[in-house]
Amino acid sequence: MTINIKRCTVSQLNLLREVSIETYRDTFAESNSEQFMQQYLSDALNEKKLSAELNNINSEFYFIHFEDQVAGFLKVNVGEGQTDDVEPNSLEVERFYIRQAFLRKGLGKVLMQFACELTKQHDKNSLWLGVWEGNYSALAFYKAQGFYQIGEHPFDMGGDIQTDLLFKKDLLD
Repeated sequence: MTINIKRCTVSQLNLLREVSIETYRDTFAESNSEQFMQQYLSDALNEKKLSAELNNINSEFYFIHFEDQVAGFLKVNVGEGQTDDVEPNSLEVERFYIRQAFLRKGLGKVLMQFACELTKQHDKNSLWLGVWEGNYSALAFYKAQGFYQIGEHPFDMGGDIQTDLLFKKDLLD
């Protein structure tokens, strides 16, 4: 079983967009209207927006590969790249997705451990993320990984204002 994680580059924009749309749709389509889903995908995951995110010095994307196939991805933000002012000495995990075909293989744990390592590399002592209150499997996963709830904030899913719960994980040396 070969697993590796590599930073995503601008030359991989189309692949990132494809995997982003696929995983977002697979995760949320059953629980949201097609109208709001289409609007969100159009607004948040278009080429121009993703290109700007890839070029932001305060954001980093990583693909996780399983047997030489892209199995998912991670987006982290530091400093001014963060989507909310939650914790001053934290790294934000903005996107964290594993493709359906690769679920239940331990890849989420590997990718989260990698996010913890990135947090330390950025000289931060905690990481935080927002997760939709209706995403019960993700909530269970994050709690099992040592995250605890610290608040909530609104999330605009294509015009449908939803609630994301904010979770934090403290890293000890």
